[in-house]
Amino acid sequence: MIDVSTISPQERAKLMEQLQAQEQAEREHRRKERENYRDLVAKTVSENILKLQNISSLLSRAKADVFNSFTALLELKKDLYNYKDGQQSHAFTDDAGHTITIGCRVVDGWDDTVEAGISKVNSYIESLAKDEDTAKLVRIIQNLLKKDAKGNLKANRVLELQKMADDINDETFRDGVKIISEAYKPVRSAYFIEASVKDSIGKAQGVPLSITSVDFPEGENINTDAL
Repeated sequence: MIDVSTISPQERAKLMEQLQAQEQAEREHRRKERENYRDLVAKTVSENILKLQNISSLLSRAKADVFNSFTALLELKKDLYNYKDGQQSHAFTDDAGHTITIGCRVVDGWDDTVEAGISKVNSYIESLAKDEDTAKLVRIIQNLLKKDAKGNLKANRVLELQKMADDINDETFRDGVKIISEAYKPVRSAYFIEASVKDSIGKAQGVPLSITSVDFPEGENINTDAL
């Protein structure tokens, strides 16, 4: 420990100069270390992004190949068995119990006329007498017309409305439900592939895949109409 009161002004000035030089050297060292870190980050990202891009490309290519293989089988199946279906997924299994499933995710969608249908249904609701039985009916219809967090109707609830329209003798209500039903425009949000294999004791084990979010190769002619 140095008692600065015992040293001369010249020695004190020299000591301060040494301390400042040391602090400057430490700051410069930290600056270089941080610069080296940023360079290392940039190098590591550059090296690994290429690996990830290559993996993504391989997944995209595999997805296209698998879909083309099985959609061709679907076309053959429909021709051989002379049928049509509205399935959104199809599973294929070999003699060993290995399974591959292809399909698409579908989200509810509605065109702009849906609001006109809702307005008509609401007009019917407003026309109802306010007794206990009709109040219950109003609550049921309002619940079926309740929208989700994204502001969309739920298709399964509209199906319930259609069943009600068959039983309710009111032209405004039936027409409103008809407009809502015709406004339904489902949207395919993603195409997926799932696979599983049988292990040594015959239990199905899923094959780890992250292929659903990978788009098909740009310009690739994929037959999705068979789904």
